[in-house]
Parts: sequence; C-alpha cells; structure tokens
Amino acid sequence: MTTHSHQMHLAAFALAGPVSGNHGGWRYPSADTNLLSASYYKRLGQLLEGGRFDLLFLADVLAVPNRYQGSIDSQLRYGALGSLRLEPLTVLATVAAATERLGLASTISTSYFEPFQVARSLATLDHLSEGRSAWNIVTSFQAAEAANFGRDEQLSREERYDRADEFVEVACKLWDSWRDGAVVLDRETPLFVDPSKVAPIDHEGRYFRVKGPLNVSRPPQGRPVFIQAGASGRGRDFAARWAEVIFVTHSSLESAQEFYRDMKQRAAKFGRNPDDLKVLPGIVPIVGETRTIAEETEGLLNGLVIPEAGLSTLSYHLDIDLAAYPQDELLPQVDVPGVQGHYKEVAELTHRHGLTLRQLGTRYGVGPLRDFVGSAREVVDTMQHWFEARACDGFMIQAPYLPGGLEDFVRLAVPELQKRGLFRTEYSGNTLRDHLGLARPAA
Repeated sequence: MTTHSHQMHLAAFALAGPVSGNHGGWRYPSADTNLLSASYYKRLGQLLEGGRFDLLFLADVLAVPNRYQGSIDSQLRYGALGSLRLEPLTVLATVAAATERLGLASTISTSYFEPFQVARSLATLDHLSEGRSAWNIVTSFQAAEAANFGRDEQLSREERYDRADEFVEVACKLWDSWRDGAVVLDRETPLFVDPSKVAPIDHEGRYFRVKGPLNVSRPPQGRPVFIQAGASGRGRDFAARWAEVIFVTHSSLESAQEFYRDMKQRAAKFGRNPDDLKVLPGIVPIVGETRTIAEETEGLLNGLVIPEAGLSTLSYHLDIDLAAYPQDELLPQVDVPGVQGHYKEVAELTHRHGLTLRQLGTRYGVGPLRDFVGSAREVVDTMQHWFEARACDGFMIQAPYLPGGLEDFVRLAVPELQKRGLFRTEYSGNTLRDHLGLARPAA
C-alpha cells in the first residue's frame, strides 16, 4: 500500500427526498422509495460510517419550486429537486442516534430564520452527536421561498450576503456566550452553571438585535463546521471568509483547478490557512465490478430521466423559466439572478458539446460530470488524477440512486482508495473537525 502525505475527504450529498445525483434515480428498479421513514436515513448513515465517510450532507429548499412554466407541476410529477423535502435537522437527529462518528451537515438559510434559533438548533445537534454537526450556509434566492415567509420578493444578492455575514457573526457570538467549562454540576455547593462564564452578547446590527446569551452551552466542536457553495464573486468571498468545506459542481477538470486556486488564494487574503478550506466538487460515480456493468447501469439510469425534470430544476437554480426559450436551440446568454456557479457549469457544457436546451435538460437531470463511470480501478484513477492535479481536496459523492449507488461505491471504490493510501481505513478522531483536520476554535 502506498500512503499519501495527505488523504482525500469524502462527503455524501443527499436529500431527505427523492433526488440525489440523478433525477430518474427514484425510478431505478432497486431504489428504496421509503423516503418518509427513519429507517431509510439510519441505514444511509450506517452505510456511510462503514465506508469511513467524513460526513452526510442534507441539502434543503424551502418551497416546491415553481419557476418552470410558472407551475409546481413538473417538480411534483417527475420527483424533481424540490418535490418533497423533509426538514433536515430532524432527519439528522435520527441519523445521529444510529451512528457514532459520521459528520452531520444541514442546509439552513440565513434569509428566513433567526440567528438565535439556528445557533440553538445546531448547538443541540452538536451536543447530541458529541461533536459532529455542520451547517451549510445558504442565502436563498427563490421567489417561491420568499412567498412562504411573508415576503413579496428576495433581497438583492449583495444584501443577502450582507445579512448572511451578520447572521453568522451573531451565531458565533451566541456559541461563544458560554465559555468552556461553564457547566459545573456541583451538587454540594450547589452550582449548576458558573454564572461568571456565561454572558449576554448585546448585539445590535443592521439586520439583527440579539441580547443573548444562548440557552445551550458551548458546543463540543466550539461551533459547527461551516459549509458553503457560493460561486459568484461575492459568494466566493463569503466562502473564503467563513467556510471550512466548499461544495461546488464543475463540468471539467480545468474549471475545477481554476476554482481551487482561486478559493485558496481568497482564503489566504482573509488571513486564513488555505489548508483549512476543503474544496469538494460534486460527482456522480457509477461503479461496477466491470466497466460494462457500470455502463449498463448508467444507460438504464439515463433512460429514466425526463428532460423536463432537469430543466425544471435548472430553471429553479438559475431563477429563469427555461420553458420560455426554443427547446431545440442552445441555451442563450442570459443574466442569471440565481446560482451563478450552475450557470457557468451549464454554459460550459452547452458550448463544449453543442447541447440544445432539451439535451441540456437530460444532461442536467443525470447530474454533474460523467467522468466517473467504470470499474473501481477506473473510477479511482480519475479521482486520484483530480486530487493530485490540485483540483480538489476530496469529493462530494452524489449517488445516482439510493441506497444501491452508494453501496456500490462503498463496497468497490472505497477499498481501492484505501489500498492506494488515498483514504482512511479508520477514523482517527471522534468529531467532524477531527475528520477534516480542523482545530477547535477558541472561544
């Protein structure tokens, strides 16, 4: 076995709903569609922990998207991205009870919640899981989401990030409003909590006024691990300032290398150690005992994707109704109010492969990057190439269907990664910060 001076990180991207890495995945014959049961998510967590994954990441959305044709029909009918979504923190609490080491990450929007509530929920999960919580910080951009929270429209991109910066600052103050060791539990004195180690935060800012202190003691990790997926200029700066894990999707190795370089430089500009920022691009690996088996699985999965399902989700991501454009022509140059990273990715795909909008819908529906299909050796060869070419610090695995797509990866690809010394064979610590090689922040 060769050992590398540093090893890659593996996270699993999943939803508490039907889509992971493929919009037709729920239709796959052996897919488990028992999406509303605790046993489904516990099994997922135990599978990932058996594969020594760093974390399970549950993405979220706060509406059934209605951007495509101004209707929720396509999302619901085709089981697309936002068709059904359980509340992720509740789901992760059930996974926490069924696992011991696996990191537990939840998307929570800074646009629709309050810092006190979020700080409290995440501190609770961190305590109950003994230091395994993570927060994917999103700013939300959909009118459909705004309409569920009594707003007529979204804040501008700049304002959303201004609010997010202050939101995270307040949450950090709340986690630090209890010093380490504040909980004494001395029956004799009696002294339950040392009052000298708990203080209000008295925050008064542009968006928030919060007295504090938090009513939960400082989390085992000091604070949860921060995940971010911003790809616009402002989003990249926000991630460089706060994030410890970055989730991104690319359509080529070259764009991944450019992003990786840029993010490490931005982190350094914020006075951070660039190694404390882990860049994990999303990939949809299809691993088989042989290349033929993997390609047959891929063909089956691709045949289950309805182009409208992909276009419906892409419309949601870009915040543009793609039904309004000719379906047999290329994606036009558009000004994107939504996720700029997704637009860059699909624009690159369109121009490289000359895809019509309808073809793009199918392509988007089968998930990012088709470079990771084959035998375990072939898939790991490509992963190793990306890793050593400084395009990433590991990967966000988006299984094309569950649990089978993930079982194949854990059974076939993980041992190959371990054999090459590219991935851990055992956890060396207990907390998610331990897995990621991150220090616990001082209060």
